[in-house]
Amino acid sequence: MKKIIIIGATSGIGKELAIQYCKAGNIVGITGRRTELLNELQLQFPNQIFTEAFDVTGTENRNHLESLLSKTGGMDIFIYNSGTADISKNLNWELDKQITQTNVNGFIDLTNYAFNYFQKQGHGQIAGISSVASNRGNSWAPAYSASKAFMSNYLEGIHIKAGRMKLNLAVTDIQPGFVDTPMAKGDGVFWKATVPKAATQIIAAINKRKKKAYITKRWVLFAWIMKLSPDFLYKRMV
Repeated sequence: MKKIIIIGATSGIGKELAIQYCKAGNIVGITGRRTELLNELQLQFPNQIFTEAFDVTGTENRNHLESLLSKTGGMDIFIYNSGTADISKNLNWELDKQITQTNVNGFIDLTNYAFNYFQKQGHGQIAGISSVASNRGNSWAPAYSASKAFMSNYLEGIHIKAGRMKLNLAVTDIQPGFVDTPMAKGDGVFWKATVPKAATQIIAAINKRKKKAYITKRWVLFAWIMKLSPDFLYKRMV
């Protein structure tokens, strides 16, 4: 039995991760903005799920996480799943600001805390739900792709740091393509995975302590295409 913290678990991938981890017999601490949705999930697993309602764009993230850890009795795996995305045709500042506060500020605040927590504890795992979009910029959602690039680079950096410090700490960059959630919006959606399938592959990648995992696995092909495409061709795609 492990103690797993999932930041952002009221719906979609986060909720399904919590369900699958509970079915496997683990203790799971979940967070989100909507208390009623957290409570609904807790009712399904009253002896395994513990909740803490807060918005990661706030200023009390660490206090909330510490409160949750007091309920679960600690953590072995930390998963940052909280995120937001939208199409920004006119480069709307309020939209870009919300994306950055959630995907960058909230992420680094809590992931930094988790790294130092596991360093003191002597073991642990960190996983961040980034995106295939992290590989290059996107004209339709520039803040989103940039925020996911920040996540992926930070995760790689702390992976290297953990190795140099000889810590028993695994760090996994999870890069999903399209998953059947409200975030998969706009034209050109393809290879859309079901939420249960995505969650199953994410858990498998964490169990294997992978450095990076594409969800579903076929998205590694698209990531290669993005990286290798010359500018004149890539600009037509995004």
